[in-house]
Amino acid sequence: MREIVLDTETTGLDPLRGDRLVEVGCVEIFNRMPTGQTFHRYINPERDMPAEAFAVHGLSTEFLATKPLFHEVVDEFLEFIGDAPLVIHNASFDISFINAELDRIKRVAIPRERLVDTLLLARRKHPGVSNRLDDLCSRYAIDNSHRTKHGALLDAELLAEVYVDLIGARQSQLILASESEEIRVSASGEMPRRQRPTPLAPRITDAEREAHRAFIATLGDKAIWNEFLPAPTVSPAG
Repeated sequence: MREIVLDTETTGLDPLRGDRLVEVGCVEIFNRMPTGQTFHRYINPERDMPAEAFAVHGLSTEFLATKPLFHEVVDEFLEFIGDAPLVIHNASFDISFINAELDRIKRVAIPRERLVDTLLLARRKHPGVSNRLDDLCSRYAIDNSHRTKHGALLDAELLAEVYVDLIGARQSQLILASESEEIRVSASGEMPRRQRPTPLAPRITDAEREAHRAFIATLGDKAIWNEFLPAPTVSPAG
């Protein structure tokens, strides 16, 4: 199943009060595994950047002034996400900004039925504790040391890893990887030998053993075969 992990950065908290989208990052996953395909664009919001928002993501008015407008990247964005479910942390926030931009250029909104909200999933799985992205990375031992500021693509990449652990798919991947390794070793002819629980009974008769011993005796005392002959069985005195 194809899914898109998505994150955004904005100029503020409320698109209804004039805040705009400034960055979108998407990571494609297939059967809960990243494919390496991503979508990332900075967007000119056509307005100034408040200091509070700049402190979060570090995207300045001057930097964004040279970036494309939303209507210039929208087709590429919609083509990338297709009709796949959208995995988003605190999905109502991000989708409200995306849909506000779509509405501004008279395009169809993305329905909320497509959303998979990892914040809600985390709150159900870990009630009563903080479930920010950084907290989840720490909880699932995911390295986020390079996340000094928020960034849409970086956060989407981290969320993709968190999502796999959050829904319990990591263990399934390990099992599949183990089975795949067994198949690979078998195909290479290097599968470890299995020991029989009960060894097969020997097929050599006592007469054949004696005949072999008599033949070895003709080779002399220094014949190497003498090192492999079992000691003769001594019958108990009668």
